[in-house]
Amino acid sequence: MERYQSVREEICHVCRLLYERGYVVSNDGNVSVRVEADRVLITPSGVGKGRVTSDMPVLCDLEGRVLEGDRNPSSESRMHLMIYRERPDVHAVVHAHPPFSTARAICRRPLTERYLAEMVLGLGEVPVAEFAMLSTDEVPDSVRPFVHTHSAVLLANHGSLAWGPTLLSAFDRLEVVEQTARVYFLVDRMGGGVEITPEQAETLRSMTGCYQRLAEKRT
Repeated sequence: MERYQSVREEICHVCRLLYERGYVVSNDGNVSVRVEADRVLITPSGVGKGRVTSDMPVLCDLEGRVLEGDRNPSSESRMHLMIYRERPDVHAVVHAHPPFSTARAICRRPLTERYLAEMVLGLGEVPVAEFAMLSTDEVPDSVRPFVHTHSAVLLANHGSLAWGPTLLSAFDRLEVVEQTARVYFLVDRMGGGVEITPEQAETLRSMTGCYQRLAEKRT
């Protein structure tokens, strides 16, 4: 059995969700999990997310050196590793190309309107990072300004990126970004919407702790 087997299986599960929900096609996207303070499992380059098996994720250190695995890590691993170096509290990163949020990224339209209570409460604004040439240091450099203040970004002409304390939380955030982009598209088609007021938004944010407690197991 491979080391970190349960994490490997969770990566495969999230990769299948990304593929089945149409957030990636072909070899799009990448998924990673921090398994130790300075160790990360990341999906391999050149493998469709619907076909990733538990032996495929590559173990790297935070500088990108391969420690275990017979494949090359994702070509966007530098973006993942930058987030882990900047944010010790982050334990997972998910990148994909969901259609509606990618369209927003192409149009350079951040998700800033306060249309959805769930968006205000759980994710906040989603900015657009500047265009960066794929698989270069430009990508992590474009994301770095937002790492400490946001949980997700749109990558200009590229896709969406989310991070969190667990793999499922990072996936959920990416999915919320896509659902929000879909709703905003419909709002635009209907001629525009009415935003939640700043006062209402502040009240929603104050409720975060309550919802977090409700999500925990009862004692």
